[in-house]
Amino acid sequence: MPRSESSRASARVAVRRVGAQQSDEDSDLVAVEEPLEIRLGEQSLSITMRTPGDDLNLATGFLFTEGIISDMAQIDSVDHGTDENTEEANENVVVVDLADGVSIDMERLQRNFYTTSSCGVCGKSSIEALTAQAHYEVKGDTLCMQPDVLSGLPDALMRHQQTFFDTGGLHAAGLFDGGGKFLDVREDVGRHNAVDKLIGHALRQDQLPLWDMGILVSGRVSFEIMQKVRMAGCPFVAAVGAPSSMAVDMAWEFGMTLVGFLRDGRFNVYATPARVA
Repeated sequence: MPRSESSRASARVAVRRVGAQQSDEDSDLVAVEEPLEIRLGEQSLSITMRTPGDDLNLATGFLFTEGIISDMAQIDSVDHGTDENTEEANENVVVVDLADGVSIDMERLQRNFYTTSSCGVCGKSSIEALTAQAHYEVKGDTLCMQPDVLSGLPDALMRHQQTFFDTGGLHAAGLFDGGGKFLDVREDVGRHNAVDKLIGHALRQDQLPLWDMGILVSGRVSFEIMQKVRMAGCPFVAAVGAPSSMAVDMAWEFGMTLVGFLRDGRFNVYATPARVA
């Protein structure tokens, strides 16, 4: 049986609280950040800094949004690894074993990880590559968000962010429907990790594609976030923060609605405004 996933999302540390006229020794909760190694069989694929917990969803989502797998049928098993010396569970390693007959060109993968905003690959090449490997078309013909519903999403998302409430230090990604109801929320120190956890869970529950639904992220929106959402067929991305220029270009390219600066009862629609009433 698979081992249960870790929930080591926060840790208590010593802190000195300094006020106007005094300082006191105390403790505080902070978000945990640890490396996670994702392996395909015995081959190390990626190491990412993440908040522990939800690791199996994170690894599955990462493989999907990077175009390495297209559905769960290609995975035989996904589980935490074991320590080579003690044979005990290693919570910072996830091992994904592919199904029989599924092969991955590891050399091609190492050449084509293009999604980070600092990679230097031109936008045109990145969008063309994404077009070639996307698993689903973007569809959301019946999705139409009312402005007041959109405006209420950030506060609703915050009510699902327990670890953020404890630490003040995590991003979140939430999947919502046309009525503004959150269907799932995931947290992580990295925005892209939170999105991978969200999409990974949906994939493992056979809920893809995410047509006629939207994803809200608690920070800004980069090309990396947009490409992950696009891979899941989701037509609507909203963000509390700002979008990058490439995120806007990509939203127009694939007919995705992009909303930014969603806070304090206001927002900007940067692309495909037809889904906002």
